[in-house]
Amino acid sequence: MTTNTLRHVAIIMDGNNRWAKQRGMAGVSGHKVGVERIRDVMSACQELGIEVLTLFAFSSENWKRPPIEVDALMSLFLLYLKKEVRELHKKGVRLRVIGNRNRFSPAIQKAIEAAEEATRDGKTTLVIAADYGGRWDIAQAAKRAAEEVVAGRLVADDITEELLHRYTSMADLPELDLLIRTGGEIRISNFLLWQSAYAELYFSDKLWPDFDGAELHAAAAAFKERQRRFGLTSEQITKVRVSGGQDA
Repeated sequence: MTTNTLRHVAIIMDGNNRWAKQRGMAGVSGHKVGVERIRDVMSACQELGIEVLTLFAFSSENWKRPPIEVDALMSLFLLYLKKEVRELHKKGVRLRVIGNRNRFSPAIQKAIEAAEEATRDGKTTLVIAADYGGRWDIAQAAKRAAEEVVAGRLVADDITEELLHRYTSMADLPELDLLIRTGGEIRISNFLLWQSAYAELYFSDKLWPDFDGAELHAAAAAFKERQRRFGLTSEQITKVRVSGGQDA
């Protein structure tokens, strides 16, 4: 817990619309380039030995955007699911989608299931958070725990942080280590609220279409320089590392 092993990285891919507007292009053009950037960043993750990459693709609040933009994003999402499956499988990447799937069209829901099945044997995991919100994740975990209480399989006193964690969207994956936001904004926008409790935060001024593998390597290098204390003091961290045979 006291070493800076980077196993799980999450990214808020911000700046697609601004990137397009700077070039006099329609906003969806920025999203299209942003999709291409995923390949570079995924490859960099594999170079760095990162086991899980989680991307914030579409938030619960994004449904409030203009219908024409939402429709374009849904079409792009469906195209990605169909087009990238073979490449992901070839590179040993397992695709997983988290979020509330019920509001997606039947075609998208079917494509998600097909993509997850086709890539299920991958060793590296790419998680796409779509129609996802951190508050939704916590609420659905609490709801599932409450259902267990109503069914008589739990009592209220059984509900602990550890139990609630088991009902969250990524409970079976490594804890989140590093949360990156591109685009220059300094907020986490209702993303992975539960999972980011002890994650390191890294904010990049690069707009997402300009964020490439080299930028991820820079973020990983910055992460390695952080001292992750998890509530301990610096002195305690040093003692733990020394007793474990590691350099302080």
